[in-house]
Amino acid sequence: MSAYPEVETFLNEGPSWRNTHWEWGADFLKYIGRNKSEHTYARFRSDVERFLLWSFLYKNKPIDDYKKNDILEFADFAWKPPVNWIGVKNVDRFLMIGGTFKCNQEWHPFRYQVAKNSGSEVIDKRRYRPSQATLSATFAGMMSFYNYLIHEEICIGNPAQFAKKDCKYFIKDAQVKEVRRLTEEQWEYVLTTAIDLADQSPTYERNLFIVASLKTLFLRISELSERKTWSPEMRHFWKDEDGNWWLKIYGKGRKLRDVTVPLEFLPYLTRYRQARGEPPLPSNADDSPLVEKIRGQGGMTSRHLTRLVQDVFDRAHEKMINEKGESAAQKLKEASTHWLRHTGASLEVERGRPLKDVSEDLGHASMATTDTIYVQSENKKRAHSGKQRKV
Repeated sequence: MSAYPEVETFLNEGPSWRNTHWEWGADFLKYIGRNKSEHTYARFRSDVERFLLWSFLYKNKPIDDYKKNDILEFADFAWKPPVNWIGVKNVDRFLMIGGTFKCNQEWHPFRYQVAKNSGSEVIDKRRYRPSQATLSATFAGMMSFYNYLIHEEICIGNPAQFAKKDCKYFIKDAQVKEVRRLTEEQWEYVLTTAIDLADQSPTYERNLFIVASLKTLFLRISELSERKTWSPEMRHFWKDEDGNWWLKIYGKGRKLRDVTVPLEFLPYLTRYRQARGEPPLPSNADDSPLVEKIRGQGGMTSRHLTRLVQDVFDRAHEKMINEKGESAAQKLKEASTHWLRHTGASLEVERGRPLKDVSEDLGHASMATTDTIYVQSENKKRAHSGKQRKV
């Protein structure tokens, strides 16, 4: 703790159970870090951190004494936290100053994520409300934390599990699901923009390869990134005895899957490899990074990969505005890297590819997940018939 003197002082100035609880949280996160993905670790860290800070600063009560109503009280707080607990950007929790870590005054437990297309420069943090997904994740973090404490024989029950059933902020959702994806025309603008950039400068071959991979192979940005437990390498592209190409992916839940690689994708793989001075297609001995840094060694982080994709989105958006107008280009302003995965899968379903095949390439545990997210044909029929109603 000596590397974090401010945290140590804060814990020691309070009741003795503060230190104990902080140790419980640290031990839980060490367990998560060993057994779960980096994404899960980061999410649970934020959830447990908020919960403990609220317990220390507002509730002032040990969490092993909590009942269902205490958890519901925290849910009220998380639904409408004080403005000074809300930030609007991602920043590090601590800054290294003078050989020790100091608390970053710009860090806040909650983050108000303003839509990319909001167009407003004034941010009213009083409007913050967690989404249903965020609320669900908050309870998942608390329930996992309590389950860990039960297994360690620290707690005898899980109040968060019972509280979730009575939380008034959960909404039963029967609405039409909007798939966050690009239209075919918008995707063409993204692809042609990436190709034009790569034709002008070899540096952009990497951008083109990333964009084409995310959309065509239905990848998450994390699945292209360098992680502690997995390094995507060129040899993860492999060809079976029938001449079919596959890509081995380490995905969510620490699961490996093989994604089919279409023939039309191979030219993009080839041109990226040749730009790196490598043979057109990889061998099973090629352990070079799948997406390599231009400077330094090894693969790239999700954050860096995201910046490269966003560069293409921004340029495609500008080009489409000039040629098609603001309305046609709107979604390109909103788009994130994950939209490319949704776009690729949605277009495949629409062209009639078997849902089971798409589901396996996506890495979904259940085909019902793919069906719920990507199959919109019945809703399209309903929308079309709804247009014919009379006033």
